[in-house]
Amino acid sequence: MEALPYKSDRPVTRFAKPEQVIDPTKFDYYAEIETSKGRIGIDLFETEAPITVNSFVFLALHRYFEGIVFHRVIPGFVAQTGDPTGTGMGGPGYQFGLEVTPRLNYDRKGLLGMARTMDPNSNGSQFFITYGPTPNLNQQYTIFGQVVEGMDVVERIAPTEGPLASRERDKILSVKIFAKSKSK
Repeated sequence: MEALPYKSDRPVTRFAKPEQVIDPTKFDYYAEIETSKGRIGIDLFETEAPITVNSFVFLALHRYFEGIVFHRVIPGFVAQTGDPTGTGMGGPGYQFGLEVTPRLNYDRKGLLGMARTMDPNSNGSQFFITYGPTPNLNQQYTIFGQVVEGMDVVERIAPTEGPLASRERDKILSVKIFAKSKSK
């Protein structure tokens, strides 16, 4: 599979809204996130969360995530990133609503979820990867992917809280998107 071409030659971090860039009826989408700790392969859930996956792919194709740190890493819970300010308060300039389905629950490690404020319509660019089952997040936060390669990389991301907290923040170096035709 060949990566989809970037739409920008440098990171763009502000948008009014995302363009429609995926076709979930024709393609399966995958992301390859290169971090300062190594590569993470993600199967994106374009059928279950098409708005979220479209936004993630749109931002990745505009290199939005390049250089962004993992600003909230809590061992046993989540590794969170996607905020260009690195504070947990930033976003892409637009927001969208919650996408949940009873078929998807936070029942295992390696799930990608959208971070948000208390407002369920405040999804933007921040996302997290779970370190294990987190049932308290079920039906509250959109699940839009699963780590299929590199969970060991996720587990090496430096904690930002707790006794092993590090001042150095690991970061995303690049995100590549791949689309595979769905066979009928």
